[in-house]
Amino acid sequence: MKKYVTVRMGSYVSFFYDKKAAVVIAAFGAAAVLLFLISIGSGEMRISPLEAAAALLGYGEEIHQTVILTFRLPRVLVAWLAGMALAAAGAILQGMVRNPLASPDVLGITGGAAAAVVAFLALFSDENNSLTVSIHWLPLAAFLGATAAAWFVYMLAWKNGLAPLRLVLIGIGISALMQALTTLLMIVGPIYRASQANVWITGSVYGASWQHVSFMAPSIIGLLLMAMLAARHVNVQELGGELAIGLGSAVERQRLGLVLLSTALTGGAVAFAGGIGFVGLMAPHMARRLVGSAFGALLPTAALLGGVLVMGADLAGRMLLAPTEIPAGVFTAALGAPYFIYLLYQSRKA
Repeated sequence: MKKYVTVRMGSYVSFFYDKKAAVVIAAFGAAAVLLFLISIGSGEMRISPLEAAAALLGYGEEIHQTVILTFRLPRVLVAWLAGMALAAAGAILQGMVRNPLASPDVLGITGGAAAAVVAFLALFSDENNSLTVSIHWLPLAAFLGATAAAWFVYMLAWKNGLAPLRLVLIGIGISALMQALTTLLMIVGPIYRASQANVWITGSVYGASWQHVSFMAPSIIGLLLMAMLAARHVNVQELGGELAIGLGSAVERQRLGLVLLSTALTGGAVAFAGGIGFVGLMAPHMARRLVGSAFGALLPTAALLGGVLVMGADLAGRMLLAPTEIPAGVFTAALGAPYFIYLLYQSRKA
């Protein structure tokens, strides 16, 4: 049986796709939709997936529509979008540097975005715990923080090229520095903002609103489409610098563009969902084992898997110890830390 299927659309458009990858993507897409329906139906008022779907379409009981559309849907959408963004950012970084240990949180990019957001909250809060500037500037602050951290890592790791091990080690150092800076900002900032930031840094979508979704959805979806368009550049980068140059690629320009794309995805996720860790590490690695390293199949698989991980973590945080809520980042860290150790062990064996 052929692994690839060719699709022709007229005389000018043709492409081929991997049958296995298509099945895996469809399966994760169905799993994400099912988990989405379960999540918006879970809480003090239990709503079945069928009733939740009916409420989304404008049918069913009015109380169900109110609970889902007003309170639960924005939170679940933010979790889904954040998971996809972090997973896609991790897939881009891992492909670019050819290292399965690369991810936004390990390399300090998530920490940079988190430090920038905490600085924003600390510096622009008045004595009444109100922001003195528009919250609309928060995503820009997260992006600038993520970009600054990525620039430091990139510059310090560069020495006649990017050595994967040096990049990871410097990234871990920058991540620790960003955590220290975040703690300092929490100490010097308002007490109310410090307690709020402490939960947020762990990674939580509590308090997500339609305003968050309206800012997050267009940017994340647009960046994911840009990442798909950059698939061939990531595939070339995985061949190594010398081969990429031999194929006529502008390696350094492409790397810069991919780093900016990854930081934008990370900043957009961290601005509204907090510092949810290890999703950018786990999801691409798991996806690679399922569909291979071709980025055109790897990216959507990793993005869907990342969305499932964060939605599942948020659902577990809401339901396991209800009515007490546990930040989603606690559960992703509980899964991700052992997985990171496993990857380190595997890399040592290799």
